[in-house]
Amino acid sequence: MSIDVPVQRRTQLTDANEDLCATALASPGDTGAVHSWELVTSVDGPGTRLTLFLNGCPLRCQYCQNPDTWRMRDGVTHTVAEVMARIRRYVPVLKATGGGVTISGGEPLLQSAFVARILRACRELELHTALDTSGYLGARASDEMLRDVNLVLLDVKSGLPETYREVTGRELGPTLEFGRRLSDLGVPIWVRFVLVPGLTDAEENVAAVACYVEGLATVERVEVLPFHQMGREKWRRMGEPYRLEATAPPTPELISRVCDQFAAHGLKVF
Repeated sequence: MSIDVPVQRRTQLTDANEDLCATALASPGDTGAVHSWELVTSVDGPGTRLTLFLNGCPLRCQYCQNPDTWRMRDGVTHTVAEVMARIRRYVPVLKATGGGVTISGGEPLLQSAFVARILRACRELELHTALDTSGYLGARASDEMLRDVNLVLLDVKSGLPETYREVTGRELGPTLEFGRRLSDLGVPIWVRFVLVPGLTDAEENVAAVACYVEGLATVERVEVLPFHQMGREKWRRMGEPYRLEATAPPTPELISRVCDQFAAHGLKVF
């Protein structure tokens, strides 16, 4: 059975597929497309984190707050040496706070060879490493790469396949498979779930996420992230149609209900 995909969504997914093809032909991790850097505390992992945002993502999440990270060609090219020179500046404060380096996106596994080299270099500096990923490209992460990862921030965007496709334009299966693989390998996981009224908040969708997460042995916590409108202006500047224009942030009552659903499965919720 064919699925009728709107013209705008087809264009977006074509851009993503072009990036996937370009990455397959790229150099073996010597350089990468970087979007930005951010020094944060108590976000993106434990302690103070230097978060590296990369360009390129195969998903087109309706609530994406950084649509300017979608295409690799919009990033700034940096070598691994340049990235590590920046990271080394912050080694003392990162270690002193029990923090480290988080690689995010976009989708960092779109540039898996580049990411693998950065992770290895960070581990050689004895820095805690975290990977923030949707898991959709989890097959690109080798077991060797994952041995250099202390923590995966796994974005489980929905638990029902039809809802996941509505949210992202892609299929749910690869994320579920990657999460199970991480669990089997003993890699610690923090699950992230973005709560969007009218899109991801259905009780059956949350229940499906909770049931899945409950089955992963290495999940340490679930972070329920309330939807916000901080990315709206970026969509406007890019000329992209923003479907959540009229969507309000979730109420305290809705957040409490969703957190309770996760807690009922024995999960630690934040």
